[in-house]
Amino acid sequence: MDEGAGLVIAAGGDGTYNEVINGLALTDVPMAIVALGTTNVLAKELNIPEDVEAALKTAFEGNIHHVSLGRIDGRFFSLMAGIGFDGNAVYRVGHGLKRLGRIGYILSGLNVLLNYRPEEIELRIDDRVLRGYSAIIGNARCYGGNFNITPKADMLEPLLDLCLLMGNKRRDMLRYVIGIFANGRHLRFRDVHYEKVKGIEVIGNSHIQIDGDYFGRLPVNIEVVPDALRLIW
Repeated sequence: MDEGAGLVIAAGGDGTYNEVINGLALTDVPMAIVALGTTNVLAKELNIPEDVEAALKTAFEGNIHHVSLGRIDGRFFSLMAGIGFDGNAVYRVGHGLKRLGRIGYILSGLNVLLNYRPEEIELRIDDRVLRGYSAIIGNARCYGGNFNITPKADMLEPLLDLCLLMGNKRRDMLRYVIGIFANGRHLRFRDVHYEKVKGIEVIGNSHIQIDGDYFGRLPVNIEVVPDALRLIW
């Protein structure tokens, strides 16, 4: 991938960026993005304009930053890995709902909420064990647009941010969603655990999404890979 290439510009959405990142990670080739997707979360994270001409100007004139990536069973992600509720929502989107764009994901999320029967997940961090029902392991602040589930995450930092939701009732998930909408109030809840990690093993049978696309089911190992990508913004 890096032979003869001076720059790769990925034009599309977060799924496209993920594919390109997995080709460029751990090489010396810088990557820039042009936002043509549905939610363009990575563009929002980096404050890259959605205007194509302005984005191209950033691609050619911006600064190269060495960013960390998450890696889940060998596959890289730039934004997050979502386990449980949102993994199930992405799994259930299907081709029909996916054609609706962001609305399709919202409808799928509502369907999961109405039939909310989460399975417990176990998280192993060093010699500690945590248990909950949904988790976001974030490499970036932005989620689903401008929402912040892991508001302390920083792509320049060699750590991932874990946000573990420990309630298993429908009203718990509603409360979490309201807290997220209210500028990060979910981090004040007693049944929300937040910490920075270098690596984590997650055990269970729940669905997983990475960067907005379906990945598979647990169990998985997730780790941070420092300085894994040269990204322009």
